[in-house]
Amino acid sequence: MNHSGRSCPLHYRYGAGALATIGERPVETLYVAGGLYGNIPALEALQFMVASEPYPATLCFNGDFNWFNCDDDGFLKINEAVLRQDAIQGNAEAELGNAAGHSGCGCAYPDSVDDATVDRSNQIHARLRHTASRYPELCSRLGELPMFARYRIGRTRVGIVHGDADSLAGWRFDVAQLDNPADSDWREQAFSLAGVDVFASSHTCLPALRRYEQGISRIVINNGAAGMPNFRDSHFGIVTRISVHASPIRPLYGTRLNETFIDALALHYDVVQWWAGFVANWPENSPAWLSYAKRIQHGPGYLQESAAAKVVSMEQGS
Repeated sequence: MNHSGRSCPLHYRYGAGALATIGERPVETLYVAGGLYGNIPALEALQFMVASEPYPATLCFNGDFNWFNCDDDGFLKINEAVLRQDAIQGNAEAELGNAAGHSGCGCAYPDSVDDATVDRSNQIHARLRHTASRYPELCSRLGELPMFARYRIGRTRVGIVHGDADSLAGWRFDVAQLDNPADSDWREQAFSLAGVDVFASSHTCLPALRRYEQGISRIVINNGAAGMPNFRDSHFGIVTRISVHASPIRPLYGTRLNETFIDALALHYDVVQWWAGFVANWPENSPAWLSYAKRIQHGPGYLQESAAAKVVSMEQGS
């Protein structure tokens, strides 16, 4: 499909084997924050959370840290902060350098997402791209960010992606696909080709933790959104924490692999401040307001039990 916002640009498609070609960074504790979406109060809460760790901690932003921050101050604050940490591109960042905007937002939305939502996302990104055009040096640095990263936490090998194992804008780590037995063979191959035990992703905007068993255990953890609510009637974001040390914050849900803790943590930020900043950029009936105001105020129609750790047999697709 060639509809702007639905197509997946060819250069997004790296293939799972590409992760096996890059070096591993050994760390004790890794925070993975995808989908910050320009939320400055969430950024500040995340910085405080990481700084409060009793042991050394590394923060990696795995894409779409930009979205609603179309004002100059918000654009600068988010990107200058992110570029001081580890980071990979999301489609929001990858398309900032696409002046023609042929791929729209670059989300590669599936058919289950209606055309009106896709069109509004393209409009949101076009406005963000207009702001970014005033900061070519900053955009150049964003364009140099990788599309994936690799860490080792204890004995656990972790691949960081934005979308899925094959593509920056892939949807196969969406909760619906994570539970799809038809994808079992693809998942097994992806872990093998990438040479990792864990994939940490975001992109699809709904969180999930799944453990796959076929002799050995492998895990996918999608943090959903760090900068927006993820569950019905909630007001907090979610970040992934992977560590050799137990979390000092009680996880929403989690699991262990190779004596490594893999958890989803609630990211509580100043909701009033965030809403004020959002509507200042995106007033009532603007594209972002129409697509996201209800979620920001009340959360999506998604329950925590749907995200929580679930064991799935890798043999289901054989």
